Amino acid sequence: MDGRDEPGAPPRIDSREAFAEGLRWGFAAAFADGTRSITCVSPSFEWWPLDEVPLLDSLTAWLKRPQRKFILLAASYDELPRRQPRFTGWRAHWAHAIQALQCPQEFAAELPTLLIDDRRTCVQLMDAARGRGRAERDARARLLWQESIDVVLQRSEPAFPVTTLGL
Repeated sequence: MDGRDEPGAPPRIDSREAFAEGLRWGFAAAFADGTRSITCVSPSFEWWPLDEVPLLDSLTAWLKRPQRKFILLAASYDELPRRQPRFTGWRAHWAHAIQALQCPQEFAAELPTLLIDDRRTCVQLMDAARGRGRAERDARARLLWQESIDVVLQRSEPAFPVTTLGL
């Protein structure tokens, strides 16, 4: 996943593990396409493989390139530090390129779980209970999701601070 290797065909997503594999494929596809922006949307990022060292290494290499932006949109980040501690610590070094947003409460119940880039990669979890979803390289599908997510992003506020100020 270093941005030079073509990721191959999209995996079939029919379980939680297959969804995690789909996300790995999605990141690899985005890196291979030379994308400048990756947007990850999830109610809580509970099933995401964000703590995996190979993924973090690939994200690091990608973020070192100019004009890269990694956007996270969640309903809540309450569990992320506990479930993804390596990712939580890693992102402090990349705070200038990572934007973490929390959606307004009225959008939280219908927030999708997906990864899209600014070119053609889209990985979507359609049925969380069964772990079913879809991974594809389709610029039209990605654009439709981008338009839908932009409405929520415009109303969202910064969240999940890298440091917390105390008294």
